[in-house]
Amino acid sequence: MNFKDRLIQDLDALRCNGMYRQLSVVPDGMVNLSGNDYLGLLEDDALRETFYAQLSGSDRLLSAASSRLLTGNVPAAIALESLLAERYGTEAALVFGSGYHANTGILPALVGNKSLILSDRLNHASLIDGIRATGADFYRFRHNDLAHARSYLERYAASYDEVFVVTESVFSMDGDCTDLQALVQLKRDFPNVVLYVDEAHGVGVFGDQGLGLATLAGVHHEIDLLVGTFGKALCSTGAFVVCSNAIRETLVNKMRPFIFTTALPPVNLAWTHFVIQALPEMHARRTHLLAMASRLTEAIRQKTGACVSSSHIVPYVIGSNEAAIAEAKRFQDAGFYVLPIRPPTVPKGTARLRFSLSAAVTDADFERLLNVL
Repeated sequence: MNFKDRLIQDLDALRCNGMYRQLSVVPDGMVNLSGNDYLGLLEDDALRETFYAQLSGSDRLLSAASSRLLTGNVPAAIALESLLAERYGTEAALVFGSGYHANTGILPALVGNKSLILSDRLNHASLIDGIRATGADFYRFRHNDLAHARSYLERYAASYDEVFVVTESVFSMDGDCTDLQALVQLKRDFPNVVLYVDEAHGVGVFGDQGLGLATLAGVHHEIDLLVGTFGKALCSTGAFVVCSNAIRETLVNKMRPFIFTTALPPVNLAWTHFVIQALPEMHARRTHLLAMASRLTEAIRQKTGACVSSSHIVPYVIGSNEAAIAEAKRFQDAGFYVLPIRPPTVPKGTARLRFSLSAAVTDADFERLLNVL
């Protein structure tokens, strides 16, 4: 079989199994419940115009035109990293081109010859790719089962220089959250533990300052690598880590996705800086978002008997791929842009709709959503 025929055969198999994906555009007039615009900033014209009005100098540039280590270390990047370190109370911060860059590059740059990695079984694909790229020994503990992670530490920690425990704060498919206080207790009990927490879906949404679940739990100072993204609640692009100076300098010198890629455009860095400064004033958005999430979670629990979400991401697990596709169409016909999530993104037999809520959803539209459900 030649190359083209093999690809066509593989695509046909995806169609037969209800796993074929296509690029699509959100139709005009539909309520978008499949994006990551958690705070509803995407179409906030007033906020955007306020930003444009104060934009000046080199911050207006549309490209850095270089990697950070060459000529791309623009003032906007330095200012943003300074702001992040100040807000999180850490020694340092480092900005990346994307969350995928962060998660695939950080661990390979930091892991040593005698390092072990413990990873939550449902961690994002980018984290899994980063772990595999290290070549280090690793084990996956049961999802959100820190007692299981502890059992690995009791068995193996003494045999390694350090053990990286890697998890997300808010998991993107189930919307459930890690007990970060219990996670930090592992670090206290095992001195060679290094904590890596991906706050991609927590930043902007949780905490009085909108800095994420770790700050809400009051444990962010005890997390060695706190990673967040700008492309979700902050409605920008890129990612960051807040960490020690030693970690930052190691990443600058050894992290391949950081070294060998063009830096973020100054205008995007300036916008991210602007939004982070405004986060403390967005309490009403966070309150509205989480209130909707609580009601939707309870409605799905009453309908299905189960829903584990404790965040603004609310899954409606259906089962088969075909049934999930049909149910998504029912919501789309009612004006809600909800997409089916199917394997391999989620385990086989757990195809679902994932309601990714936004503070931009009005009370009227939310009541209508509950009626459709």
